[in-house]
Amino acid sequence: MITTADDPTTLAPTTDRAPVELAIVSSIASTEPPETFLWITFHKPCGGATIRYEWTHGGTALGDHIDALAMAIGLDAADWMHITSEHAQTTTRGRIEIQAHPLRPILADVQAHVRCPDDRREGLHRILDKAAETTGTAPTRIPRWVGVGPALLGRNA
Repeated sequence: MITTADDPTTLAPTTDRAPVELAIVSSIASTEPPETFLWITFHKPCGGATIRYEWTHGGTALGDHIDALAMAIGLDAADWMHITSEHAQTTTRGRIEIQAHPLRPILADVQAHVRCPDDRREGLHRILDKAAETTGTAPTRIPRWVGVGPALLGRNA
């Protein structure tokens, strides 16, 4: 088969990893159950990482609903860390780490007003205080709920 430069099937060398990463994310998502939020980390050989988010069928609307409810009842990043870690299922594929978060159990915890345990919250406060001391800045409070839906996570990016 002869191809020309205008032929869309012609492959050209590139340093853009995004198309490959997006194809991998799509492949991973196709194997996960509905209403799942995926946090996918591509670890690079240089030590850096790229994080991609993906939602399976029904996950975007449910994730945004959870975020709105969490924000309305005043949940914060400590609560987000606690609740999401309780339900995360972590797997790896080579340098790719996949955290699958089934959203229905997260919704149940948010509706039940589950909060981060005090000892874990105090540990987070100590980390924030030490970071402020190290950088010479004023201590910060625990940030707001981070998010499990695309609307809130898109604002955080």
